[in-house]
Amino acid sequence: MDLQIRATTRDDLSEVDALLARSYPRLLKDAYPPSVLVTALPLISRAQPYLVTSGTYYAAIHDGHIVGAGGWSADKTRRALGHVRHVATDDRFARRGVGRALLHHILHAARSAGMREMECWSTTNAVPFYASAGFSEIGPMDVELQPGITFPSVRMGMDLANGTERG
Repeated sequence: MDLQIRATTRDDLSEVDALLARSYPRLLKDAYPPSVLVTALPLISRAQPYLVTSGTYYAAIHDGHIVGAGGWSADKTRRALGHVRHVATDDRFARRGVGRALLHHILHAARSAGMREMECWSTTNAVPFYASAGFSEIGPMDVELQPGITFPSVRMGMDLANGTERG
C-alpha cells in the first residue's frame, strides 16, 4: 500500500476527529464491554487539538485521505521518556500495514529527538500489535479519562536506546 506519513496540522483536525469517531467504536467493540464503551468512547474518540498541532503527531495518507493517525510526546517529569499517543487506524484499513508504518515513524522521530525509552498505554486488543513492534508488557492499568471514568489499558514499554525497536 502506498502511504505518505507527515506531521498533522490544524487543517487535519476534522479529518482526524472523523477517523477516531468512526474507527474506535468498531475496533474496540469486541475488546470491551458496552458498560465501559458507553462512557469511554465519547472521550477517546475525539481528536485533541493540542496533540494534532504539536509537531509530533502524524497522519498516514493513502489516496489523499487520512487512514491512520498517531504520535508521541515527551514525559513531563522523566527526561528521555516518550509516550506513544492516540494511535488509530481507519478500521477499513486495519491489518494492512498502516499502523506498523505509523508506529515505525513515531518511534524513529522520538529516537531522533533524544528519547531513550518509550511507553504506551495500549488498549487490551492492541497489546499483540505493540508487542510485535518490540514493546513489553509492564502491567494492567486504568487510565483516568475524567473523574470517575476510567478505561482499562495495558502499560507497555520499550528501550529505544538499545535498539530494541522492531519494525
